[in-house]
Amino acid sequence: MNLAGKTVIVTGGGRDIGRACVMELAARGANVAINYFASSQGADSAVDEIKTAGGKAFAQQGDMTKEADVTALVSKAVNTFGQVDSLIHVTGGILKRVPLAEMTLDHWQAVMDVNLTSFVLMVRACLPHMPQGSSIVGLASQAGRDGGGPGASAYGASKGALMTLTRGLAKELGPKVRVNSICPGMIDTDFHNLFTKPEVRAHVANVTPLKREGTSQDVANLAVFLASDEAAFITGTNVDINGGTLFS
Repeated sequence: MNLAGKTVIVTGGGRDIGRACVMELAARGANVAINYFASSQGADSAVDEIKTAGGKAFAQQGDMTKEADVTALVSKAVNTFGQVDSLIHVTGGILKRVPLAEMTLDHWQAVMDVNLTSFVLMVRACLPHMPQGSSIVGLASQAGRDGGGPGASAYGASKGALMTLTRGLAKELGPKVRVNSICPGMIDTDFHNLFTKPEVRAHVANVTPLKREGTSQDVANLAVFLASDEAAFITGTNVDINGGTLFS
């Protein structure tokens, strides 16, 4: 996959899956615009590594649920690199496990905003700067298929909505822009370090046909493929990557 001369925006690019996408894109020759919210160290070190290797990248802090921050990121990418060939939107999260009976409207809205509204804002901002053959890759989740674990109904609902939006946008934006999303299962990231008990992670890995958790690099490999021209006839898909935990 040769991405030389292509410009890709990666939101949530300062750690875990996002940072792995950034580094894989740069290794393939892409110019990378990195958004981060709090992970400045990971984003800045990625830029340093990319520039040392002869590539082009910048990192910019921003809250992707805020339209002004989204506009600023896309404007800088266009002013720096000329256009936006691909968007890999990793921004998202569970925020906190909350059963519906205990859920406030503020929590519900925050989960929807970080997982769904942020994607809508980024896609809308990128579209005027995307040439024919561009691509969008969203980060959905296995939770969008199975509803998620305890206290994650809002998260699962937001990811299910993202999966439906992926299908709708593929029809709306084709043939100019392809739109796909990824549905990771148990991936070894801070998400599960914070929100999943170790014994649950061990059990899931044990019952998975491949007998392990996934890695950020596993997901990045898929995301970069879907963003590339090698996936030119793939759109409207929500691709599972879970080691065989769930077959859809």
